[in-house]
Amino acid sequence: MPLESPRLRLGIVAIVVVSLFAALLARLWYLQVLAAPQYRTQASVNRVRTIYTEAPRGRILDRNGKVIVDNKVSDAVVVNREELGSRSAEVIPRLAQVLKMQASDVQKHLDDKRYSPFKPIPVATDVPKETIIFLREHQGDFPGISGIQLTERYYPYGPLAAHLLGWVGEINGTELAANKKKGYKEGDSIGKSGIEKVYEDDLRGAPQVERLEVDSKGRVLGSLGTTPAVQGHDVQLTIDLDVQKLAEDSLQEGLQAARSTYDKGQAKRFIAPAGSVVVQDPRDGSIRALASNPTYDPSIFVNGIKPELFAQLNDPGSGFPLNDRAIQGLYAPGSTFKLATSLAALGHGLIDPTYTVDDGGKIKIGNQIFKNALGEANGRVNIVRALTVSSDVFFYTLGNQFWVQRSQYGDAMQDEAHQLGLGKKTGIALPFEASGRIPDPETRKKLHDQNPKAFPNGQWYAGDNVNLAIGQGEMVITPLQLVNAYATFANGGTVWVPRVGDSIKDQIGNVLRQIPPQSSRKLDIPPQVRDPIMQGLTGVVTDGRGTAAGAFAGFPFGTFPVAGKTGTAQAGNKQDTSLFVAFGPTTDPQYTVGVVMEESGFGASAAAPVARRILEALAGKPPPNVSYAGGGAD
Repeated sequence: MPLESPRLRLGIVAIVVVSLFAALLARLWYLQVLAAPQYRTQASVNRVRTIYTEAPRGRILDRNGKVIVDNKVSDAVVVNREELGSRSAEVIPRLAQVLKMQASDVQKHLDDKRYSPFKPIPVATDVPKETIIFLREHQGDFPGISGIQLTERYYPYGPLAAHLLGWVGEINGTELAANKKKGYKEGDSIGKSGIEKVYEDDLRGAPQVERLEVDSKGRVLGSLGTTPAVQGHDVQLTIDLDVQKLAEDSLQEGLQAARSTYDKGQAKRFIAPAGSVVVQDPRDGSIRALASNPTYDPSIFVNGIKPELFAQLNDPGSGFPLNDRAIQGLYAPGSTFKLATSLAALGHGLIDPTYTVDDGGKIKIGNQIFKNALGEANGRVNIVRALTVSSDVFFYTLGNQFWVQRSQYGDAMQDEAHQLGLGKKTGIALPFEASGRIPDPETRKKLHDQNPKAFPNGQWYAGDNVNLAIGQGEMVITPLQLVNAYATFANGGTVWVPRVGDSIKDQIGNVLRQIPPQSSRKLDIPPQVRDPIMQGLTGVVTDGRGTAAGAFAGFPFGTFPVAGKTGTAQAGNKQDTSLFVAFGPTTDPQYTVGVVMEESGFGASAAAPVARRILEALAGKPPPNVSYAGGGAD
């Protein structure tokens, strides 16, 4: 047994050794025979570097072909931080010397948090061609350094139409998941807001793909071919750049005029922090201008926005300049809502044009006293006069009558408002549009049930109907909704979906796709309803006692007749919101203009002069300076 024991152990060792050799041979056979095609492919990939360069985006044009958003292309030197790795300390000074920069400045670019971790970082732009060639020829001395053509968004008119146009930024995880099938990769750019977002599929082009042969150290040995980039398509808008500038300048002047005016009610100057202007063609819903103030310069988002600047833009103290108040701002419409009340009262037969109310400046309904602005008495008024002088008492009466006779008329004012498109999204091709709210007994109860603290009363009373008739209470709408409603009245009843895109074009101007006007419904506004309302709205700007007569003194009504409505909305403890909507020429309406100014006072005093300046320019006259106007208390 002692003699056999070593033999047994040697036998076991031999078996183990043979087994190991057998396993090794099997593995070698697998790698060299079965897996050879797979590893041959991987080896090929290891020596081929594929470089993707984003294509220039399509341009954005105004309705006359003016380029509002373009591209700036330059030769740039970029650094891939991952490839640079631990050699940063030796390579950066060498690169700085070639670029004639300080090494610390190059390092600042690399440390800038704006730049994506998934993309090479540009450290120099507008670099001479010979520098790019030198870096490529000496790739071994500059690992991770390459020269590319860098395309950046370029805004030749600065902040003009910024909210409408939107901005471009790096794709995030959610966007990447939704767009991966379209070929997006980490680090790619994508439209984040405005036209850039809505027409992303048209504006985005196909990237350049370059395949480079490299050695084991990453040095470029040669090019295996390049698939050139294909620029995205152009988007032509309905916006008129000249009208857009007119609207923005007029709004800015109006806000400045309000800020220099003393508010007697609150014993301080008007704050006038923000506002918006919408100019629309009532014939087909095309938007000619969409202005929001305060605004921003979209170029700050090029190559990523600095975190501290982004925080500043979202600071309440800055007035939230990224918000597009024309489509996102929610305001009580004040007396501009009297259009809906008038259409409901005449259209449902609650009153006829001869019906009058004795306006003594106030009216008692139930246990409440409701007054005109500043308690002004207007005497006996019919609907024409009530619109012209903006008699709240007349419309309080209508609101009360609708309530008393609700079994017959139901929620007629709310129904008319909805038909005009108030309190719901218009469908404009812009992201983040707000919907608003037209309150009624059902929504009041729903709001109370959802949030009893914010809406402590779930019942609807006569006073609520009375307030609704003059555009107050819990009602909120957007400036775009308001303008679209007046455009509907101006054109005779067609509710258009507001349109900002006109066509998609290729780079030589061929139309690839038209974006036609779209109507959502047609309202029946017979002459016996439309005519008295039109007379009342015309009187607002032409009658000596019209609320906007002061703002429109000297206007060329002979060649460009206009009709409009002032509005002043209470906003909690804030100063009044100023509103004015107008359209003209009334003989063949081509423009509807709406102005909303936060905490700026009466619509007749603040918003109406802004609209007057815009309309006068549209009439072909030199636009006057905007000044705070006198006029009716509305």
